[in-house]
Amino acid sequence: MSDMPPEQLVAEARDAAEQLRTQVGRAVVGQHEVIDQVFMALFCRGHALLVGVPGLAKTLLVSTVAKSLDLSFNRIQFTPDLMPSDITGTEVIEEDHTTGQRVFRFVKGPVFANCLLADEINRTPPKTQAALLEAMQEHHVTAGGQTMALPEPFFVLATQNPIEQEGTYPLPEAQLDRFMFMIRVGYPSQDDELEVIRRTTTGKTDAITPVLNAERVMAVQDLVRQIPVPDHVATYALRLVRATRPPDRGMDDDRPDFMRQYLRWGAGPRASQYLILAGKARAVLDGRTHVTAADITAIAAPVLRHRILTNFNAESEGVTADDLIDRLLEAITIDATTDPQAAAVLR
Repeated sequence: MSDMPPEQLVAEARDAAEQLRTQVGRAVVGQHEVIDQVFMALFCRGHALLVGVPGLAKTLLVSTVAKSLDLSFNRIQFTPDLMPSDITGTEVIEEDHTTGQRVFRFVKGPVFANCLLADEINRTPPKTQAALLEAMQEHHVTAGGQTMALPEPFFVLATQNPIEQEGTYPLPEAQLDRFMFMIRVGYPSQDDELEVIRRTTTGKTDAITPVLNAERVMAVQDLVRQIPVPDHVATYALRLVRATRPPDRGMDDDRPDFMRQYLRWGAGPRASQYLILAGKARAVLDGRTHVTAADITAIAAPVLRHRILTNFNAESEGVTADDLIDRLLEAITIDATTDPQAAAVLR
């Protein structure tokens, strides 16, 4: 597959993505943008946090994605009494019947899977959250002085309920930064909800057919990394991220006025990296071998919304991180001579 020309590789990846959408659509109605963002995170070797009220098929979406990808899948229901060993695994003492000696054996936890659903991740204490986030970052687990690699590809989808605050432990900003995307799952449209009612109140269910195996998923991940990015697109992504940060000491504050008024803290370097990677993945899913600034614009919100902190002024006036991102995309202009497609989209 690697000997094929890039155009053919991208065309095959686009066709595979279309088949994936079809398979997921057999179980999940609508939510097309959410589904595409989940695939983008997967093909960038990133992790995603899905935020939405109960009953919006977040868990169903994750399990269906795993089935359509022919990947091993585990689910962890996060609760206040969950321990780190419940995620990573634990050592148990066993007796060797041939020698009579007692030996330690490591029993792998649910984190040893290609696709892991961390359901309601904000319901467990920080110590347990940190155990999962360390595995997400390092792609291995250390126990008993031994380091064990997690299966590849390794992909975490976490869910979080935004309306319940009692008995929850919100993820700190440094841990939120480990997630490539924060994906907002909204209510379905009236037509989509009607279709949900029709599907879920009968005994008929559609079987999910696997489209990609682990090897092919990793091939697409490698392909995404090879997509070139023009300098002006990389500069545009960097301008968006740097516009969210307070200036270094001795430098002028050239941020837009509304950012100075409402923003407390901005996005770090991971945001720039993920904007570019997500732009590459979006181009591949669209069947293109090049990235435009329009790709960066389209995925700016899920990359940035959990990496910028609003201040008291914003909270008192009801200004959200998404509002600031929308205004930032209007304020940071794109050169129409270097990227006419993106300039047309913004117009």
